[in-house]
Amino acid sequence: MNPIYLYRFIRFLLVIGGVILGGIGLFFLSKYTYPFLIAMVIAFLMNPLVTFFEKKGRLPRGFAVFVSLLLIFLSFAGLITLLVTEIISGTNYLAGVIPEHIETIVDYIESYIATTIIPLYNQIAAMFNNLDVDQQDTVLKNIQNIGESITTGVSGFIQTFLKNIPTIIGWFPTTATALLFTLLGTFFISKDWDTFGRMTGSVLPDKIFAGAKRLFRDLKRALFGFIRAQFTLVSLTTVTILIGFLILGVNYSITIALICGLVDIIPYLGTGTIFIPWIIFEFIAGNTSLAIGLSVLYIIVVVQRQLIEPKVLSSSIGLDPLATLIALFIGFKLIGFLGLIAGPVVLVIFNTLQRAHVFKAIWSFIIGADTKKTI
Repeated sequence: MNPIYLYRFIRFLLVIGGVILGGIGLFFLSKYTYPFLIAMVIAFLMNPLVTFFEKKGRLPRGFAVFVSLLLIFLSFAGLITLLVTEIISGTNYLAGVIPEHIETIVDYIESYIATTIIPLYNQIAAMFNNLDVDQQDTVLKNIQNIGESITTGVSGFIQTFLKNIPTIIGWFPTTATALLFTLLGTFFISKDWDTFGRMTGSVLPDKIFAGAKRLFRDLKRALFGFIRAQFTLVSLTTVTILIGFLILGVNYSITIALICGLVDIIPYLGTGTIFIPWIIFEFIAGNTSLAIGLSVLYIIVVVQRQLIEPKVLSSSIGLDPLATLIALFIGFKLIGFLGLIAGPVVLVIFNTLQRAHVFKAIWSFIIGADTKKTI
């Protein structure tokens, strides 16, 4: 066998083995260090804000990190307070209108039973009485088996849920501990961010460090571009829904539009989790004009999202719209709803690695510089 091809095959196995071992090691390492991995991501995302306070505000690095964390915490607390206030206000409003809505639904159910279920039951009973005794016994046994299956399934679900309650309760101390370590880790990692960068530069060779720095810079640009794209899409959805609600004269238009914008972050389902039940209820309640208006608005929101999302992602991240659309579809097919987020992220990482010539370097290692000249 030609030794050149043998060396290439060995280097190929080394690359594949390194990737597999690295993935396995990262998986097991993340199980025990996930608070600090999350802290690293948070520190990475808030680093521009910390740098702004440090340079523009002339604050010490540690105090700039503290101010940034406090500002982020207060922002989330203010948002949660606003949502709770609006939910309480909306609950008081619903408390006045729900009895009327329940009465409407009950009247609809009574009418449906009287006009559809009872005649259907009489037809089935007449057909059942025309069967012979053996056929009637068979039908009754099948009905009994179905009832037993439903009872067993419901009982099993309730038992499983009750057994998992202690586990769910036990998550709270673990979550609180992980949150504490995440906050502390975020503070110290962000505080010594530049120091970690210099330490990495002193350990790695200059060529590898330069490539890693370029790769990190491209990933940072792509990640913030992805966040900016999602914010743009959610903002467009919220504004479109708000305009539609104002035209339709919906009560609490601003609150519901903000909630729809937040729900729009949920992959695939999005605003449908609010619009679809709402539309069905309005049809049942007899508010046909409002139901049709909500249906039209929902179609506009969905079409707008599907048309604009690939373009916004491609312009913010620097990806081709067709490649982004393919990544969305493949991600959804492979891992479901989360794939609509993971697909573009993986594509961003792949594109960044390609622009940083990582794949070219790996291929050069497999081929070998000396053997490439020989060939």
